Amino acid sequence: MSLQIKPILIALRRHKAGTVLIALQIALTLAIVCNALFIIHQRLANMSDVSGVDEANVFVIKNQWAVDQSTQQVDAQVRADLLALRQLPGVRDAAPASGYPLQGGGWDNFVTMTPDQVEPTTDSAVYTGDEHLLDTLGVHLIAGRNFHPDEVVELGTQQAIIPPVAIVSKTLADRLFPDGSALGKSFYAMGATPSTIIGIVDPLHRQGTGQWNQPYAGQSLIWPLRADDARGIFYIVRAKPGQLAAAMREAPKALYAQSRMRMIDPKDGIQDYAEIRHKAYDSDRGMAILMGIISVVLLAITAAGIVGLTSFWVGERRKQIGVRRALGATRGDILNYFLTENLLIGIGGVLVGAVLAIGINLWMVTQFETARLSLTYVATGVVALLLLGQAAVLAPALRASHVSPVEATRSV
Repeated sequence: MSLQIKPILIALRRHKAGTVLIALQIALTLAIVCNALFIIHQRLANMSDVSGVDEANVFVIKNQWAVDQSTQQVDAQVRADLLALRQLPGVRDAAPASGYPLQGGGWDNFVTMTPDQVEPTTDSAVYTGDEHLLDTLGVHLIAGRNFHPDEVVELGTQQAIIPPVAIVSKTLADRLFPDGSALGKSFYAMGATPSTIIGIVDPLHRQGTGQWNQPYAGQSLIWPLRADDARGIFYIVRAKPGQLAAAMREAPKALYAQSRMRMIDPKDGIQDYAEIRHKAYDSDRGMAILMGIISVVLLAITAAGIVGLTSFWVGERRKQIGVRRALGATRGDILNYFLTENLLIGIGGVLVGAVLAIGINLWMVTQFETARLSLTYVATGVVALLLLGQAAVLAPALRASHVSPVEATRSV
């Protein structure tokens, strides 16, 4: 018996409530799951960002001073500390810094091409350090040169110093000078004093990892400043290969040997980059897990709804199915009937869901400045929901196909 669409549409009109309910459930599931998977992909992409740091061998010490000291006293102590750290057997190099990649937040400045420019050209993360910083981080200098020792300037508490030279990331260099002529050119990052680009590194991640940083991803600069902050300082240390654990044990001892008038939190005062990366992406990881759970639950509920409704309809139509079997319908005809019926409901649901998914994303773009949803996610979601619906209806449809023609003779 050839399968006709018209009888199916007539049957669906007789069961409007159930049909509309399942179609709306499919639509809502598609809209939410598409956006959830898009968010998951974005968060996983963030978590896989390359920092530019030799993460396997670098760790950070958060050093705070126990007593107030003058800038000169702090600078002398910082120099002594760095010398002690660099002399440790397991240490390759060490540098002072005001912040570090994946820190979670830190110093950034708007960047302009002229001192009187009203609208900034872009925004850049700002790092400070001496001539040892590049080697300590392990970032790759791809053009130009490193800082000379005599270019490094002391930066005391609440001081505002703009060095005449800077090293920038390739991403920032390309943003400021798209023609590739950044080396030797100047820009303005704070006030009316220009900084000339003497070196370009690639890559160098920003301190921040949140959504606000995404438009400026990879845009960073380094100024030759030794931040002698009276409140504290970061010491970035690069261990020799295979000696990270030993260097992390010995570094605090070496610092306390120089002076006991400091505080290094035993819990998070010293962190390797595995821990730094884990903390930096805690929110991304949590969001990805949450969106994954929501997607799985919604898909399971939708599948259960399809199974339940189809099972109800099969039970309600046993006599009708028996009559069709008695008139010559095969088991395959009955199976195809229910599969086609569910497919029609699914198509109606995914059409509404696709529009709803795009609408939700457009609202998120305006409210939270998220990226636009790729239509690939919508198309994938449509196919996945239709396949899920067909898989969910298969069991009750098979039960319907096994209804005996004798059901036609039973009283209702």
